[in-house]
Amino acid sequence: MIREQLKSAQVEAMKGGDKERLAAVRLILAKLKDRDIELRTASNVPDDDTVVVEVLQKMAKQRRESIEMFQNGCRDELAAKEQAELDVIDSFLPARLSEEETKAAIEAIKAEVGASSVKDMGRVMAALKERHGSVIDMSKAGGLVKAALI
Repeated sequence: MIREQLKSAQVEAMKGGDKERLAAVRLILAKLKDRDIELRTASNVPDDDTVVVEVLQKMAKQRRESIEMFQNGCRDELAAKEQAELDVIDSFLPARLSEEETKAAIEAIKAEVGASSVKDMGRVMAALKERHGSVIDMSKAGGLVKAALI
């Protein structure tokens, strides 16, 4: 479904003459093609939207890191270019859970698996990623899980 949205966005950008958006969408589609080639030899292939979301999240993370580095290096024009790409990538990602919703999900999983100490953090994180991996920022979730288990 997301892949079809990307393809239609590519056509719209071509017709509308939006070169920056077109370049960003083409970049996303190229990364997806690379990922599809990697998955040809995999025995356990996840569904298409899961693959697309993983690729988009990885690309978004790379853009955020680049923006920070460019801003620290006083390269605002390059940071602006990366920000424009990040905006296009974010437009295709599913809406993220808020911090309160993330904490509620963590508490539900914590109660379900019977987690009581930091030793159970791995089980909680695995269940959290399995159920909500596409809508939770897992880098921030680690700190929230740890805080919930202390």
